[in-house]
Amino acid sequence: MSFHPQMEYAPARWHRSERRLAEAGEPFRYTPENQAKFNEVVTHYPPDQRKSAIIYALFLVQQQQGYVSAQSMAFVAEQIACTSAEVEDVVSYYTMFYTKPVGKVVINVCRTLSCALLGAERVTEAISEQLGIHPGQTTADGMFTLMEVECLGACDRAPVVMINDDQWQERLQPSAVRQFLDDLRAKGPSAVSGCHLCVETASGEAKK
Repeated sequence: MSFHPQMEYAPARWHRSERRLAEAGEPFRYTPENQAKFNEVVTHYPPDQRKSAIIYALFLVQQQQGYVSAQSMAFVAEQIACTSAEVEDVVSYYTMFYTKPVGKVVINVCRTLSCALLGAERVTEAISEQLGIHPGQTTADGMFTLMEVECLGACDRAPVVMINDDQWQERLQPSAVRQFLDDLRAKGPSAVSGCHLCVETASGEAKK
């Protein structure tokens, strides 16, 4: 007699890897301007530690073509003298890197504890309903991509949404989602509230 639960080892229950390969993409090279930026930044590191510039190198790729393809990973590997697998390790670890084309406006909804407790899931549901897409998908017109991300570091202003890489919408409520999306369509990322700390700092400087 055993106290261990009986386990069913049917093939359908075996673990399968969820690893998703990046799109191959077109042959990639930096623009002359981005190549110059990379060449300058990489001088900040010893020659045998060029890999320290890997995240900057990948951000340049994403800024240039909108996402990080397999071809661009191979290019970055040549630039920093490592293997493509090492570059892919970094890309697959950080959620801010996209391995397929995304919309012009990427809506990142924080789902970590503070935002979750204050309704982030309902915000995501409202955005999904309005746009007709699920997290990880892009609208047919290529305008919006919806993503769920981990802590954005503004827990006191939850629920928080980040637009693209640097614009913030704080305390977004499900009831305000329709107007929020309409404003994004009309004005782009400039329609968001912004980080309250930046807004307050700018206001203080303006008064001076």
